Amino acid sequence: MSVQEEVATLEEDTSRELSVGELLERANRDRTPDFDEPTLIGGDIAIKSEADRNADPCTARGCLWGKWTDGKVYIPYYIANQYSSREKAIITRGLESFSSVSCIRFRPYQNGDHEWLSIESRNGCYSYVGRQGGGQTVSLSRQGCLYHSTVQHELLHALGFNHEQTRSDRDSYIRVYWENIIDGMEYNFYKIDTLNQGTPYDYNSVMQYEKYAFSKNNRPTMVPIPNSNAVQVLNCM
Repeated sequence: MSVQEEVATLEEDTSRELSVGELLERANRDRTPDFDEPTLIGGDIAIKSEADRNADPCTARGCLWGKWTDGKVYIPYYIANQYSSREKAIITRGLESFSSVSCIRFRPYQNGDHEWLSIESRNGCYSYVGRQGGGQTVSLSRQGCLYHSTVQHELLHALGFNHEQTRSDRDSYIRVYWENIIDGMEYNFYKIDTLNQGTPYDYNSVMQYEKYAFSKNNRPTMVPIPNSNAVQVLNCM
C-alpha cells in the first residue's frame, strides 16, 4: 500500500463519524492565535479588517482567480516544511481532488509567481475567502486539520466560497432553528451578502455544516426546505 493509500485509509477511519463542521469546531475550539494571525469569523474564515465582518469579500473586491486561455484556472501553492510526508500527502490529495471535477488546477509555487496559497500549520484551520494578492495563508494545523474534507473546505474558501448555510439565498433552501443553537454560536448561521460564484445551493457540499451543527439540545439547528435538487458545480468565471 502506498503512502497516499495509507493516509486516505487513516483519515477516513478517523473522521468517519464527524462532519467537516464538527472537525473544524473541534480543531478551532481552543485556538490561541499568535499576534500576527487574522481575526476569524464563521469559525474558520479569516478577515483583514472589521469592515469585512458582515460582507462577502468577493463582492467587495476582485477575488476570483484568473482564467487562462486554455480555460483552466491555475493556482500556485506552497506547502510549508512543517509537515511530515504523510501530512503532505493528505494536503496534496485535497489539492488534486479539484482537477477531476472542475477547471481548477493547483500547481506548485514557482519563482516569479505574484499570488499563491501558502499552506502552513498555524493555530487552527482557516482561510481567507478568495484571491487576496501575494502569498495568502491557508492554515491547516497539524493538530486537527489534516482530513480530506477539511483540506477541501479551506481550499474552497480560498477559491471564493463561503459556508453554504450563510448564503444570502439560504432561506429558500434551509430553515434555521435559532432556539436550538448553542448560546454564542449563532454567528455561524448569520447570512452574509454572498456572491455564490454562480452556483446553486448544495446540501451535500463540503461547505454545508450538518443539521445538528452547534446544537445545544440534540435537536436540528437547520433542516432543508423540500423540493430542491441543488447540485454545486465549480464554474470557471
